Amino acid sequence: MSHLDYVLISYGVSAIVILMIVAWIAMTQRNLRAELARLEQQGIRRRSNKAK
Repeated sequence: MSHLDYVLISYGVSAIVILMIVAWIAMTQRNLRAELARLEQQGIRRRSNKAK
């Protein structure tokens, strides 16, 4: 294995891991937004949205 092979494999693995993390964050965000919408439909509001 040459130095170039090692570098390319390392960059490839790093890119895959970063893409997996981004996908995981996006899925979690989508799930949390759906849960928040469901709770707001039930009448449960966020504490930060207090009436003034």
